[in-house]
Amino acid sequence: MPHSSAARRHDSPPLSLASPSASAIADTLPKAAAALRAFFRLADAWQLGADDQRTLLGRPARTTFYRWRKGETGGVTVDTMERLSHLLAIYAALHSIYLDRARADSWVRRPNDDALFRGRPPLERLLLGRVADIYEVRRHVESAAQPAL
Repeated sequence: MPHSSAARRHDSPPLSLASPSASAIADTLPKAAAALRAFFRLADAWQLGADDQRTLLGRPARTTFYRWRKGETGGVTVDTMERLSHLLAIYAALHSIYLDRARADSWVRRPNDDALFRGRPPLERLLLGRVADIYEVRRHVESAAQPAL
């Protein structure tokens, strides 16, 4: 039975102990819980609404999203874990660049003249919803965080 693209935007299987690679996933579930907790702290710091949070997480179903907000981890996909990894790396890099928390957290909302953002806030690029865009923002921020050689 085909899936509509509106119903499911990716084909990553949900993480569950019933999957064929249960031993690998058993290690991932605690990581998913920790990553989701960190993401929701990041979302608060960046002042993201629920719709923007869902976009960054890959548009999970609303019920799944709100279960995650309550601390449940069912339905976390490999795609979601990749998104979380990139987003948390962006957050960490920003906080290594800017010692002032407010400045680090507001960076995503400030217009940016870099060619990647074309004068728009980086959050707009992140909210395009593709992993590739999140990754490009990560690369940009991490390159700025690297000490000059």
